[in-house]
Amino acid sequence: MTSVVLTDGGMGQELVRRSKSEPTPLWSARVLIDEPDLVRDLHVEFIQAGARVITVNTYSATPERLAREGAEDLFKPLQKRGIELAKQARDEAGDTAIAGCLSPLFGSYAPALTISFEETLDIYRRIVAEQADGVDLFLCETMASAEEARAAVTAASESGKPVWVSWTLADHGAPRLRSGEKIADAVGALGDLPVAARLLNCCRPEAIAAALPELIALGGPVGAYANGFTSVEALKHGGTVEVLHARHDLDPEAYADQAIGWVEAGAQIVGGCCEVGPAHIAALRDRLVQAGHNISGVI
Repeated sequence: MTSVVLTDGGMGQELVRRSKSEPTPLWSARVLIDEPDLVRDLHVEFIQAGARVITVNTYSATPERLAREGAEDLFKPLQKRGIELAKQARDEAGDTAIAGCLSPLFGSYAPALTISFEETLDIYRRIVAEQADGVDLFLCETMASAEEARAAVTAASESGKPVWVSWTLADHGAPRLRSGEKIADAVGALGDLPVAARLLNCCRPEAIAAALPELIALGGPVGAYANGFTSVEALKHGGTVEVLHARHDLDPEAYADQAIGWVEAGAQIVGGCCEVGPAHIAALRDRLVQAGHNISGVI
């Protein structure tokens, strides 16, 4: 019997479906203030579905994104609220680890840093400072380039908390980051920075399956959590998720099929990203148990 860490699924798309508000570039941030019960309740549903790691819902609450929308003064309140709601959900639904969220500063799937590395690092440090006391680990997720990941991991590691780093891949072709960089080069760019696990996320499950052998061969704990989009090419900087569409061939059982394949290949952490809801995580939990795996918390 092997231990597998089961994480939550995607918050944003589920919140869009449940919210009374129209999606905006700050949809997952505004809901923290306008409809906090939705956020807490969705965290609870993921925990009840079997997730042993949940991520705070602050993906879009970065200083740059907030400043772009004229709402930079909301940065600290949103970070605080995101952590409070995750803790409330844990208190209600049971034991789970809470992951801090270091997301792309300038939009998902955008591989080029639009400011210097040092400026990028300074912004990530601001986010870490707000989250460090309230989380159990940091998740640097949807990193589209080696430099973006290096800045996020550097800031997160300074907290002394465990750090997971997760890259997003090009959906087609040979396994590459969305920047075009090789996975081995992205791992190498982290140097001696302390990383507890390396993951792949927010790309097609098929892209993850193709890339996992290379990531596993580099050693250390690995994991994966895919999205359920048909494509992300339509999403532009500052745009909203309304332009993206869900696949119809990734229902909970089909997604569980994909994720079990990652575990069989050697992944030790699995969960879901955009368009992967509590029902998907519950189906994956059941499949893991049926296969004789022990669902555990943080590595």
